[in-house]
Amino acid sequence: MGRSLGRQFRWFWAAYAISTFGTWLAFDAFALIAILALDAGPAEVSMLAAAGLAIGAVVAVPLGPWVEFRRKRPVMIGMDLIRFAALMNVPAAYVLGWQSFAQLLVVAVVVGAADIAFTAASGASLKALVRPEDLLVANGRFEATTWTATALGPPLGTAAIGLVGPVTSVAANAVSFLLSAAGIRAIGGREPHPARTATPPRPRADDLLEGWRYILAGPALRSLFFNTALVNGLIMAASPLLAVLMLGDLGFAPWQYGLAFGVPCIGGLIGS
Repeated sequence: MGRSLGRQFRWFWAAYAISTFGTWLAFDAFALIAILALDAGPAEVSMLAAAGLAIGAVVAVPLGPWVEFRRKRPVMIGMDLIRFAALMNVPAAYVLGWQSFAQLLVVAVVVGAADIAFTAASGASLKALVRPEDLLVANGRFEATTWTATALGPPLGTAAIGLVGPVTSVAANAVSFLLSAAGIRAIGGREPHPARTATPPRPRADDLLEGWRYILAGPALRSLFFNTALVNGLIMAASPLLAVLMLGDLGFAPWQYGLAFGVPCIGGLIGS
């Protein structure tokens, strides 16, 4: 049997699993809406894929100090509720006939920024919930959950999209964040306030440059950084174009597109 990490960890893990599966069930739903409902081209789909991550990366600079000196679980619950509200705008706009590319772009940016704040808080929260010697086991379970959702979510989600439409999958993703917030709330216990310095730090340009210098000065960190940037950059460069090619020009069904993405991720599950 696997090692038990306690009730609080189980609630945290359950919340993570629900929101992760919800996200991957709605795999590329925005791109599908843009291509199939709004007749978007490669440039628009690429902008939709990049906007949330780009704006989120900029927002992450001031968000770091803001998250550091706050209790992490309320931050995570807040980010889940923001993502729920933002995503529910998509089915609401569809029902009212207000669906537009600009609206999808705004929702992608809001969700992207909330994703980064949630991730920053969740890492620190996990360290507070489990003992240092259990972190490897805990992270392994999270990693296995991620790859399971990545392998199963896109084929199942895109098959559902073919039956009920991409807007429904966005609504399901929104509900998964609401359930995640409930799971984090159920962790219980008292989370202590982080110790504050006499003068709370303010983000400065020098701090950002110092962070880059630290990464680039270390051979191991520098190699990991450039490897991650290269791999993710190539994936992001090809993914929107592949969606337009398969779903538009080649006429693939949504489930076939999801299957093409999900099957290779079985290797990640095995590795985790």
